[in-house]
Amino acid sequence: MQAVIVTGGKQYSVKEGDVIYIEKLGVEAEETVTFDQVLAVVDGENSKFGAPVVAGASVEAKVLKNGKAKKITILKYRPKKDSKSTRGHRQPYTKVQIEKISV
Repeated sequence: MQAVIVTGGKQYSVKEGDVIYIEKLGVEAEETVTFDQVLAVVDGENSKFGAPVVAGASVEAKVLKNGKAKKITILKYRPKKDSKSTRGHRQPYTKVQIEKISV
């Protein structure tokens, strides 16, 4: 069984047992989170597609950890002005494992 969920403004195609990195959620590690914005559920011939979401469908996931991604460096350089600035950014994420897909 496979589902397409929406969280953090992004869409993810997930199966049971998958481990995915999503935008940071306000939950602690080892807690359970439920995604109820399910766009599609595919199970062979028993496929359901929502308009925009499938009614009554949900995906349960267990939060494994919260963290930050690797640092990316942003460099602003202005030619002929003797001016440059450097910044770094680490995007926070939540690592979850998909436990159950229910329709």
